[in-house]
Amino acid sequence: MQRKQLEMLLQQVKNRTTSTAKAMAALKDFPCGDLGFAKVDHHRGLRQGFPEVIYCPGKTIPQIIKIIGQMQKHKENILATRADKMIFKAVKKKFRKAVYNELARSITILQSNPAQKKGVLIITAGTADLPVAEEAAVTCELLGQKPDKLYDVGVAGVHRLLNEPDKINQARVIIVVAGMEGALPSVVGGLVDKPVIAVPTSVGYGAAFGGVAALLAMLNSCAPNVTVVNIDDGFGAGVVASLINK
Repeated sequence: MQRKQLEMLLQQVKNRTTSTAKAMAALKDFPCGDLGFAKVDHHRGLRQGFPEVIYCPGKTIPQIIKIIGQMQKHKENILATRADKMIFKAVKKKFRKAVYNELARSITILQSNPAQKKGVLIITAGTADLPVAEEAAVTCELLGQKPDKLYDVGVAGVHRLLNEPDKINQARVIIVVAGMEGALPSVVGGLVDKPVIAVPTSVGYGAAFGGVAALLAMLNSCAPNVTVVNIDDGFGAGVVASLINK
C-alpha cells in the first residue's frame, strides 16, 4: 500500500465514506501479506521508494501467480524479472494486463501510470549486452523514468560513442553495461561530470570468466565517478539510477 492510498483510506474513514471495518480489512496485510511460502512486502514502496520486485528463478509458476495476485490487491505496479516465456504464458492467462519484454526477460503489470522523467541514459558496449541493459530500462520505466538509450558503442569503435555528445551531456545519471574487458565505464566516466553506474555482464570468451574480468576492471576504474553493481544486475542499476534521478 502506497502513501497516497493510505492517506486516501484515512480520509475516507474521517469523512465516513467507508466503515472502520472496511478500513481495517484494507490494512490487514499492511505492511506485509503472508502467503506461507512468501511474505510480500507492501511497505517497501514507502521505505525505499520502489515496490517489491519478483525474482522468478527458484519460484514455481503457482507461487509467482500468487505473489502477483497479492500485490495486485494492493494496487502496486508489478515487475517480475528473469521470467521465461513459459512463466509469462501462465501469468498472461491469469492477468490480462501483463506485458512481456522478451529481451529483458521481464513481466510488467501496471496498475497506475508511472511518471516519465528524463535524465537517465543507458549505454551498452555491444549488442550482446542488450538483455541486461533492457532489464535496467524496464526497471527505470516502472520507477517513473524515461531512459534514453545509446547501444553498441564499445571501445572497439569508440568513435560511435563520441558521435553522440548531446545524449551524454543531457543525462543526469548514466548506466554503462559492458562485458569482455569492461573498459567502457571508465571511458564514459572520464568524459562526464555525473554519476556512472557500471554493470559488468557475463559476455565474453574464456578469460572473461563469466563477467569477473569486467567486474574487476570496473572496480579498478581510475574514474572516481564510476560505481559498480553485480554481474548482469540490470535491475539493481535501474533502481539506483532512478533513485539518483528522483
